[in-house]
Amino acid sequence: MTSLPPDGSDSFQINDPGCQQMVGYETTINRTTGECCVTLDLEPRHLNRHGILHGGMAATLLDVVCGNTASQFFDPEGHAPLVTVSLNISYVAAAKGGRVKALAQAKGGGASVAHIYGELLDEEGRLLATATGIFKRIRK
Repeated sequence: MTSLPPDGSDSFQINDPGCQQMVGYETTINRTTGECCVTLDLEPRHLNRHGILHGGMAATLLDVVCGNTASQFFDPEGHAPLVTVSLNISYVAAAKGGRVKALAQAKGGGASVAHIYGELLDEEGRLLATATGIFKRIRK
């Protein structure tokens, strides 16, 4: 469920039931730029058996940030529904704790497909992973 700001500010938060509530990330979208930021305070449940951020959790955060950025690319006012067509992730470094932040930008696309680039960073700004994704708009 999208939470629109009553004051007309440029940013708003997405509060979805399901995965967001289970994992615990926060999603903020800048309506002016269309960019999205997803943050997660790492807890033991987000780590793998080696005590580092689980690759599946990193992939989830990157899919969320890229998907929401694609949604704004298609429809800045209505936050268009879409599906992930492909998501390619490169893991660069590990995180053991603290807060991680995923950011994304639209790099191109058309009326029904968007190409998005995303990055996952630790709280010091160190690159943890990158993603490129293709997202398809769903027309109801």
